Amino acid sequence: MSAEPVLPPPLLALSPGDLGRAGVERFVAAAVRARAAGLAGLVLREPTLDEHAYVELARRLRATFAGAWLAVHDRAHLALPLGADAVHVGFRSLTPAVLRTWLDARLALGLSTHADDDARPWADADYLFHGPVFDTPSKRGLVEPIGLAGLVRATGRTTRPTWALGGIRPDRVRDVLATGVQGVAVRAGIFGADDPARAVEGLLAAFGK
Repeated sequence: MSAEPVLPPPLLALSPGDLGRAGVERFVAAAVRARAAGLAGLVLREPTLDEHAYVELARRLRATFAGAWLAVHDRAHLALPLGADAVHVGFRSLTPAVLRTWLDARLALGLSTHADDDARPWADADYLFHGPVFDTPSKRGLVEPIGLAGLVRATGRTTRPTWALGGIRPDRVRDVLATGVQGVAVRAGIFGADDPARAVEGLLAAFGK
């Protein structure tokens, strides 16, 4: 781990977020295929896993993503022991300002944001997720998609590097990047796909990689 925080790669994957123990092996197999196809960054969420199961999964993923970027979600106390590069938090988490008082300076700090948020706390994070940009089942009925125009408004409210989130498909990547974001974060588009490796290849091709 370098002495300075390392920001996510342009294409970033999020773990499903609802894994039970029964789903771990299938997810690890998908992550191995995605990594082999070029995926270079992953945020491990999984709030329903107990601490033991989460640590076990994170260690396996750290080995799979050797040389790549890995973040833990919420469980900031585990980041350094697990060899993570970042801690990512949301609205239910400790604020970035509070975390900054004790988080190791080598760890990047990410924050998930939405259109109606107070933007002042954004400045305490190293990078942001913002969305949902397009309709996505996980947010349907909870948060309305902001569209490309909403993403432009978000990037105009902050100097923090921003990753777009929500309904990002390969055919949308170029339009999304044109709003000024640094990259995209994808959940179902990779780990909900029939072939995670092909999904990664399609997204990377949209980046011109």
